Amino acid sequence: MDAVVLVGGEGTRLRPLTYEIPKQMLPVVGRPMIAHVVEWLAGHGVDRAVLSLGYRADAFVEAFPTNQLSGVALEYIVEPEPLDTAGAIRFAADKAGVSGTFLVLNGDVLTEFDASALVEFHVSRSAHASIALTPVADPSNFGVVPTDEAGRVIAFIEKPPRGEAPTNLINAGIYVLETSVLDRIPSGRRVSIERETFPGLVTSGRLYALASDAYWLDTGRPHQYLQAQLDILRGRRVSVPPAPEIRAGVWADPSAEVAGQIGPHCFVGPEASIAAGATVEDSVVCAGSRVRPGGVVRGSVLMPGAEVCSNAVVEDSIVGPRALIGEGARLRGMTIVGVGAEVPPMSVLDGARYPLP
Repeated sequence: MDAVVLVGGEGTRLRPLTYEIPKQMLPVVGRPMIAHVVEWLAGHGVDRAVLSLGYRADAFVEAFPTNQLSGVALEYIVEPEPLDTAGAIRFAADKAGVSGTFLVLNGDVLTEFDASALVEFHVSRSAHASIALTPVADPSNFGVVPTDEAGRVIAFIEKPPRGEAPTNLINAGIYVLETSVLDRIPSGRRVSIERETFPGLVTSGRLYALASDAYWLDTGRPHQYLQAQLDILRGRRVSVPPAPEIRAGVWADPSAEVAGQIGPHCFVGPEASIAAGATVEDSVVCAGSRVRPGGVVRGSVLMPGAEVCSNAVVEDSIVGPRALIGEGARLRGMTIVGVGAEVPPMSVLDGARYPLP
C-alpha cells in the first residue's frame, strides 16, 4: 500500500527553528519526526511513502539519500507552489502514480492509531474516503466530524466556535482514500480537503469515519512538540530510541559522558556530555550536546550540538542545533532558540523566540 505524507508546510509556530529546519525533520528523542511517522506506516503494511514536499524539500532528500526508511521506499514529490491539503494530495498522487486504495496523513502527527483497522473499516463500507477520528477536550481548533451509527459522516465542521461543537471527535489527519476522490480535486490551484473535498463527499454518503482513543498528538505547536518527547520518555507512547542503554531510568547512548545528576525520563544522545555538577531532568539531550558544570536542564530539548554553559538554566524550552546558552543565562516559558544562535551570558528569556527574525 502507498501512503501520501504531507510535509510541505513552513512550520511557522516553531520558528525560529523552522527557518532552517523543516518541522518534520526536527528531532523527537534523537530521531527526525518523519522517521517516527514512517516507522508507524511500516507497521501497517505501507510499502511506499510519497512525501509531498514544498518548504525546504532538500532537507529530506539529503537526510535519506537511499530513498529508504524503516523498510519503506521513499518517493519525493515537490510542489511547484503551495496547493493546500487536497491540492498537494492530488499533485503527489498523480506524479507518483498512486492507484487503488491509499493512506494519507499529516506528517506532523505522531500516533498509535490502528491504520490497518481503518483500512479494513473503509473497505467494509465501500467508502470513497474514510477519516480517523480522535477525541479532544476542546475541539474548537480542529475539524469536527459527527457520524451516524454506521460511521457515515453526516457533517464536516471546520473549527466550530467554542462550546458549539456537536461532538468532541475531530479529524485526526489520517485518511484512507480511493483514487476516485482525486477526480473531485481541481488541479492547478489551492484546494483544502477539510473545507472543500470532504464536505462535498458528505452529500454523496460515501465519506466514513472511525474513532479511536489511541495515542494521538499534533506536534505543530511548541508545547505539543515538547510533549511528544516527554510522552515517549514517560512511556505514554510506545516508541524507543535506537539501541538505548538504560541507566537508572535514563536512556543514554553508550558513547555519552554522564557525570552529572540525571533524573528519570531523560534521553542522552551519542557523544553528548553531562558534566559533573550539572543537572538534567525530564529532558532530551541530543547527539553532541553539552551541559557544563552547574548547568540545569529541565523539561526541555537540546538539539544536536547545543551547549548550556556553566550555571545556565534551561526550563520548559527548546534549544536549536549548535546554539550556545551563555554562562548564567535563564531560559523558561517555552523559549525557542534558533539554529546556531548565541544567548549572551546572564540573559533572561521568558517565552521568547531568539533571535527575532
